Amino acid sequence: METFTESARPLAFLLSEANGLLSRDTVTIASGAGKLEAGTALGQVTASKKYVASPHAEVAGNEGAETAIAVLAYPVDATAADVEAVVVNKDAEAKAPMLVFHASVNDATKRNAKLTQLRSVGIKAR
Repeated sequence: METFTESARPLAFLLSEANGLLSRDTVTIASGAGKLEAGTALGQVTASKKYVASPHAEVAGNEGAETAIAVLAYPVDATAADVEAVVVNKDAEAKAPMLVFHASVNDATKRNAKLTQLRSVGIKAR
């Protein structure tokens, strides 16, 4: 019997958000960011203003993205082209275990740093 791994449903990470669409914005995910799951912590590249999964430390060409400022609402595939995406970027509560982090965010200290960064923009993980 073949085993399948199901990814999280869109917005499954969200506990609550502000009324209407106050917690959401549409952004551009940078080409080359790959396939990103809903719930991925994102940072914004200073030069291009596009978003990528937020790494632990500064990455050449993606300066600025090391600070997590949003969470991806729906899965996207930005492997070969820029993609428009909906993000949660303020006034929200998230389920901490459902958040997805860049591969370089690989221990509790680094995850806690990302959660603190998200908290600074009004996204509280519980």
